Amino acid sequence: MKKSAVFVDRARIFVKAGSGGDGCQSLYRDRYTRYPKPDGGCGGDGGDVIIKSSKDLLTLLDFKYRQHFKAEDGKNGSGKNKRGADGDDRVILVPAGTILRDVSTGLLIRDIARLDEEVLVTKGGRGGRGNKVIRDSEEGKEGEEKEILLELKLLADVGIIGYPNVGKSSFITCISNAKSKVADYSFTTKSPILGVVKFYGSGEFVVADIPGLIEGSHSGKGLGHEFLRHIERTNLLVHIIDMSTFSGRDPVSDLYSINKELGLYERLLMKKTQILAANKMDLEGSKENLDRFKAKIKKQIFPISCKTKEGINDLLKAIFLKLKKGEHSLEE
Repeated sequence: MKKSAVFVDRARIFVKAGSGGDGCQSLYRDRYTRYPKPDGGCGGDGGDVIIKSSKDLLTLLDFKYRQHFKAEDGKNGSGKNKRGADGDDRVILVPAGTILRDVSTGLLIRDIARLDEEVLVTKGGRGGRGNKVIRDSEEGKEGEEKEILLELKLLADVGIIGYPNVGKSSFITCISNAKSKVADYSFTTKSPILGVVKFYGSGEFVVADIPGLIEGSHSGKGLGHEFLRHIERTNLLVHIIDMSTFSGRDPVSDLYSINKELGLYERLLMKKTQILAANKMDLEGSKENLDRFKAKIKKQIFPISCKTKEGINDLLKAIFLKLKKGEHSLEE
C-alpha cells in the first residue's frame, strides 16, 4: 500500500478557469464583392477547473508544494468566420473523502465521498463574439477564480481508537500491510495511518489507526479535532483497551472516558458500532484486570495480544462478519 511519510489532511488552493478568446473584427473582400462582408469568427470558451477524486491519492500532500491551478484560455477567433479553439479543462485529483469549501464565503462546495466523483469548481469564460454575428466584436469573458479549502476525512471501514500507548499501532501493523511506528511511549502515531486487511481470501477491508485520544480531545486538546474528524467516516470502531498493570490506568475508566470524548465531539459517534478489544493479555496482571472489566462491562469483549497473536483471528472474524452483514450502521 502506498503511504506518505507526511500526512497532510488540510490545504488551500487557488483555482482560475480559463478566459474566453476574443472575437475577431474582420471584413471579407474580393474582386467580386462590391461591399466588404464581416467575417470575424468567435473566440473559444475558456477551460473549466474540475476537481475529481482518485484512488491513487491518500493524502493532500501534493498541495503542500503546489497551490495554484489554472485552466487554459480559449483561443481568439479569426477571419473567414473561423472560431477559436476552446481551452482545455484543468482536472485536479484529490483523495476520496475530501471536502471542498469556498474560503471567501465559508460555504460547502461539495463533499466528495466516492471514487471518480467530479465537481466543477470554476467555470471558464465565454468566448467573445466576432463581427460575423455582432456589429462590433467582443472581448472574451474572464474565467471564474476561487480560493478553496480542501479538508480530508479518511474513508475507512474500521477506525481503531483508544488511549495513547494501548497498542493500536502494533495492532494495525499486525493485521495489515501498513507499517506504523511502534514504541513504548505516548503519541507515537502523529497522524492517521491506513492499512488493508485481507481476510483469508474472503474479502478485505480498510482500517485507520487514529492517533491516541485523550481527555479534552473533543475541544482540540492534543490535536483532538485533527484526529476525531477521521472517525466520522468509518463504518465501525474497534476500541482497544490496555489490560496490563504497567500503565497504572483503569480499563473501565479509559473506556468511559474515550466514549465521552466521542459524544462531546459528535453525538452520532456514540451510536457507531464498537467492538471492544482487551489488549496486552500476555503481560502480568492482565487476566485479573480483564475479569474485573468483564464484571462491569456487560458486552462482548475480545482478549488479544499483538505480541503473541492471541485472539487476533477471532477479532478479525467478528469485524469481517459485522461489515459483511451491514451491522456497522448506527446502532439503535
